[in-house]
Amino acid sequence: MARKEFRYRGYTLDELKQMSIDELISLLPARQRRSLKRGLTPLQKKLMEKVKKALNGERVKLRTHARDMIILPNMVGLTFEVHNGKDWTRVEIKPEMIGHYLGEFSLTRKRVQHGSPGMGATRSSMYVPLK
Repeated sequence: MARKEFRYRGYTLDELKQMSIDELISLLPARQRRSLKRGLTPLQKKLMEKVKKALNGERVKLRTHARDMIILPNMVGLTFEVHNGKDWTRVEIKPEMIGHYLGEFSLTRKRVQHGSPGMGATRSSMYVPLK
């Protein structure tokens, strides 16, 4: 069985890459559409320049703090390092990520893993036997 071809709102990845930015914006959800219509921030513009260099074959390190950058079709296949507040998280862009923000794939909070209570814990755990 052949793998199903990726489509975004009825368009293939190649068709999306051929579209002008205005045509692409009209396909995105409302929040992303509004954000792109207002223009890119200087940080996002700098990132797009790095993306263009990477697409031309130059070796460029795609590290960014621009978590609010919307993933566009020309970014598919690239690997970004997105800052999560503490360190850099590797994010490999797949076609299904188009229209999402880079920050959605670089989590800023860890899952809470509570330990067992012991010395220095609260009064309620005072009678837990010590090891």
